[in-house]
Parts: sequence; C-alpha cells; structure tokens
Amino acid sequence: MFGALNRFISRLDSDSPLQTSSGHGALGFQVLRNTNQELPIEPWFDFVIGINGRQIDDPDPNLFATEVRNCAGSSVTLGLWSAKGQRIRELQIPFPTSTPSLGLTLQWTPLSTTEDVWHILDVQPNSPADNAGLLPYGDYIIGTPEGLVRGEAGLGELVEDHLSRPLRLHVYNHEYAVTRLLTITPSRSWGGTGALGCVLGFGALHRIPAPLNEPPQAPGETLFEAARFSNEEPRHPSTSQNLFPTQPSSTQSGPPPSVGGDFLMPAAMQFEKKSPPPRTEGSPINQPKVGRKARAHHAISPNLAMDEYFKEGEQKSKEQDDSPSVNTTTSAPPPPPKAGGLPTAQGSMPESMS
Repeated sequence: MFGALNRFISRLDSDSPLQTSSGHGALGFQVLRNTNQELPIEPWFDFVIGINGRQIDDPDPNLFATEVRNCAGSSVTLGLWSAKGQRIRELQIPFPTSTPSLGLTLQWTPLSTTEDVWHILDVQPNSPADNAGLLPYGDYIIGTPEGLVRGEAGLGELVEDHLSRPLRLHVYNHEYAVTRLLTITPSRSWGGTGALGCVLGFGALHRIPAPLNEPPQAPGETLFEAARFSNEEPRHPSTSQNLFPTQPSSTQSGPPPSVGGDFLMPAAMQFEKKSPPPRTEGSPINQPKVGRKARAHHAISPNLAMDEYFKEGEQKSKEQDDSPSVNTTTSAPPPPPKAGGLPTAQGSMPESMS
C-alpha cells in the first residue's frame, strides 16, 4: 500500500506537462466523433491534452494537424484525459503515410465541462423518469441535443422549458459502459413529486467514476504492495509445495514438521505432555495428618467436590450437637432467703428482747 502511495505522490511531483492539465481551468481538444474503430478513444469523455510528450497550449487546430502529419510513416503519441475517473493516459498510434488523418473530430473545450453531469439516485414508480427507462445509481445525464446545459440549475431550467413536451437526454450507464439517447416528457400532473419523478445528485461526489473493466483479483494475488524498511531482511520464497502436511503418527516424537513459508498450521503442531514431578516419601503430601480423617481424592467435577465439602461440614455439626456435656458436677444455685430475716444455725434460738 505504501508503494502505491509513493507512486501516486511521485506522479503528482513529476515535471511532466501532462500531469498539470487535469487541474481546474485546463483546456484540451474534446473528441466529438471517432470514425476509426481501431482507436480506443471515446467521444465526449476523452480530451487530447498533449502530443509527443508536449502539452497542447495552442487552440489552433492547424498546428495540431501539422504535428500529426509530421509523424507520417512512424507513430504519434497522444496524451489523453478521460472524464471517467479523471485519469490521464498516453496512447501511441501508428500513423502510416497512406492514412490522411486519425479519423477524429475535435473541439477546443475546457475540461470542466464534463463536471456538469447529474447522477440518478432514485426513480419513483410510474413517473416520467421510470417510463423513459432511467435506472437509479447507474445512470448519469451528461447532456442533451437541445443545447448546452451548464451549472447545477441548468437541467432544471431545461426541464421547465419542456413541460408536457418531449425532451431528449444523453444518458451514460456506468455499470454497462454504454451511452444512449432517451426521450422523456416532464409533467407536473403524473401523480408524484417533481416533473421527472427522480432524485438527482450533482457535484464532486457525483462525478463519473472509472470504468468497471478492470479484471478482478485472482485468488492468491496481492492487492496492495507492502512497504519494506531498509533494515529489513528480504524474505525468500518457499520452495515447499506441500501446503497441507499430513498428520504425524502417534509414535512420532520431536518437533512438528515445518510448513512452507512463514505459515504455521495449529492442526499440525504437537505439544509435549508434561507429567507432574514424582513424589518422595518425605514430601508433606504423603504425610498423614494427625487427628483428622483422611479424605480420598478422586477425579470428580468441581460441583461434586463442593457437595462433598458441605456434606462433611454438616456431619461435623451433627457430631458436635449429639456429644454429651463435659461439665456434669456443677451444683444448683442456693435457694432465695426467707422473709423472717437471715437464716440462723440449726438448733439455736433467737435472743429475747427485754
């Protein structure tokens, strides 16, 4: 991806005169007609902005024709700018002496004229646009034989002038890469919104995109070029053709077989089984605890282990409740004193009062 960005930046920074012709206000010879079917040049979309590596800055068509005739017997290189995706390309055309011309009809026109396009975003059923055959998202209105249409409000003004009258429109379809001539009759009484019954998009976000004739990426091909640093070691392509190694047998030991390249397959990996360390006789694990009932450890689930733990605690509680009392010799508390006073010794008589 970084490589693609570097190439794009280098293209912008290059001193080629053809790269500066696609800016705002640039001009060129727009192709109006192409009678030579062998030339991959599209009328209306393509502009001739350079010839033999030089930018065309003179609108005189005679100078251009003279430059082409001087290339008789060899080839002529044309710099072309396309409104489809706003791309620049060079085309080398063989020009024999027997051929009088290239078969192109040209007109000196600003490149910005191709920005006056209207993108069909939505079409309402049974509307004038639907009856005319306009397709949403794929169709672009690029012009009309009725005259020039300039600016965002140009199409609306043209429609208002042709209410209840047939209007011819040049429509380009991006999905099929074809341009057709449609006839539509604008009307306010068709039963919906608008005179055309469609939603239009205009501006920088609705330019004609690049064509869809680029071949799709095949499986295994790289979409973006990865950037490499200067201190990175180059990776050598793997010579192994076995992308799916066979499973090793159960008796095979050692490291897993290496897979070609830098790829690692988890299914082919082997992990060494680690056994617990051997227990010695003096280890505290084997020493029985005094005064406590030893419990047997079994490979049980955590839920069953918790059940056993609670059962053991319940059993201990029952044993403590059923055990007899330890202190049985405690005497009962003395009785409360009588109402006649403090108790006296046995056999003694109280003194008489004189």
